[in-house]
Amino acid sequence: MDGQTLLIALAAAVLVFWSVGAYNRLVGLRNELLRCFVPVDEQFRARHVLLQRWADAAAEVDPAVLEGFRAACQQAEAACAHVRANPARAGTLTSLRLAEEILAQARERLPAGADDGLVNALGEADTTLAFARRQFNDAAHAYNRAVAQFPTWVLAGLFGFRKAGTL
Repeated sequence: MDGQTLLIALAAAVLVFWSVGAYNRLVGLRNELLRCFVPVDEQFRARHVLLQRWADAAAEVDPAVLEGFRAACQQAEAACAHVRANPARAGTLTSLRLAEEILAQARERLPAGADDGLVNALGEADTTLAFARRQFNDAAHAYNRAVAQFPTWVLAGLFGFRKAGTL
């Protein structure tokens, strides 16, 4: 083997090892992103149960307001179910974020309620959900940085790694 062939073989080996390492890093970051959605989903479900109890307890509210609130809850739950299928897709996360904004506006129209325990539980659920969202968003930002980094973006494009959305 002459020097030029050895140099080409060494460069090819470095490129192959780098490619395998970069691919494994992208897979690991995507798996971390998917893992970080599990607590978000659990908190959405727990809060949904509390919101349904709150709606059931709000008997003196205008029926149109209550119906709007229930529709917003169902919309948020449907958006969350859609995200469960693929938490890394930016479009599904955008629909969930918009459904959450609509739900927040519908919640503002309902009275605070007489059951302090339920109000406190909802406050805790909102706080826990915000924490889980922050963790998910941090994982999404780390993944997105890796996907956009040169020369890793070449591999990301070849293997279908797309930027993830945030909550």
